[in-house]
Amino acid sequence: MEKIAVIGTGYVGLVTGSCLAELGNKVICIDNDKAKIDVLASGKIPIYEPGLAALVKKNIKSKRLCFSSSVKDGVKFANIIFIAVGTPPREKGEADLSAVENVSAEIARHMKTYKLIVEKSTVPVETGRWVESTLNTFQKHRVKFDIASNPEFLREGSAIKDFMHPDRIVIGVNSKKAEDLLKKLYAPLKVPIVVTDIKSAEIIKHASNSFLSMKISFINAISRICDLCGADITKVAEGMGLDRRIGRAFLDAGIGYGGSCFPKDLAAFIHIAEMLGYNPEILKIVAKVNHEQKVIFAERIKAALWNLNNKTIGILGIAFKPNTDDIRQAPSLDIIKMLQKEGARIKAYDPKAQEKAKNAINHNIEFCKDPYKTAEKSDCLVIITEWDEFKKLDFKKIKRLLNQPLIIDGRNMFEPDKMEKLGFRYISIGRK
Repeated sequence: MEKIAVIGTGYVGLVTGSCLAELGNKVICIDNDKAKIDVLASGKIPIYEPGLAALVKKNIKSKRLCFSSSVKDGVKFANIIFIAVGTPPREKGEADLSAVENVSAEIARHMKTYKLIVEKSTVPVETGRWVESTLNTFQKHRVKFDIASNPEFLREGSAIKDFMHPDRIVIGVNSKKAEDLLKKLYAPLKVPIVVTDIKSAEIIKHASNSFLSMKISFINAISRICDLCGADITKVAEGMGLDRRIGRAFLDAGIGYGGSCFPKDLAAFIHIAEMLGYNPEILKIVAKVNHEQKVIFAERIKAALWNLNNKTIGILGIAFKPNTDDIRQAPSLDIIKMLQKEGARIKAYDPKAQEKAKNAINHNIEFCKDPYKTAEKSDCLVIITEWDEFKKLDFKKIKRLLNQPLIIDGRNMFEPDKMEKLGFRYISIGRK
């Protein structure tokens, strides 16, 4: 059992802290937002992540998990400290590391014994060097410490499963002591542990997310070719994915990726490469294809309706992916803006992201209580997020409610032949 502090209680920090507690460690999660800490300490969570609320409550009850707004408390308590604060993008794409710097300085001020400080936030290469420099600058008691990089590979919507059953653990270290501590911590997971230097570990995170972004943009580019020649992108992806060198994951054509990771990490990696003197053209094309996919989809909606002015469009799904309430960089937001710019009226429904969307979107949108209210008197129904709930819709009822039987599916959720037999004009991505 280790004593652990996790600084930052966003998606990464809260999942990391809860799962480490579930593995039998004593964990204190820290955030400078006291109101948020009070909510967490009561067993409630401010985000939607399947299974997380139950895991938090369980480990609070078992006294393996607690919360505080004091970094000093965490440093005094723990021998391993994870930094999991936000690293939002700046205007040119580079990561804003001010929170990492501030937390590092505060850790330094309170260190009185050896600590292992672990980068969990996604940070650019050489951040470890700056964290080490900051700790040396601000520590008062001149105690020994180690720095490590331990990038996360958590997908929103399946974060607990991803933590407890990962493909691998990556640890970047510069001492045997740090390596042994992290190997011991993760030993219960019984998965391969990749041990490397800190810079390589930092690169692994950005390279992994950039490669997955590239797979998505690649299959979306192929979907455009399929649209032009009448091929079926789902069969193309199946045929490609069965090749073990390629794999089927992330080969689903659609409206592009979004969320808090892929857009941010790709932009940051492009900036890192340029700062190091390399022009990463392949990564820039990935971002360009992803943006164009949203534009093409909005144009497809316009083409299907002839004119958008004064047309009512029902949107199903606002979150950037199912099983999360996260709307950061969600494709829906850009698509809605494009449609509104053409004069369209928007009705929308999302099973979990509705409240966040209401607070974040300043445009005139009618938020509906269910998919049927969204379809009612709409000129078409547009599927943006592939929630399982939408697979179970009563399409006979949907057809009666729509002004015309038109469905435009940005996630290829349904079979075109079946939808046409139900009497719909059904438009999807890269399929006949």
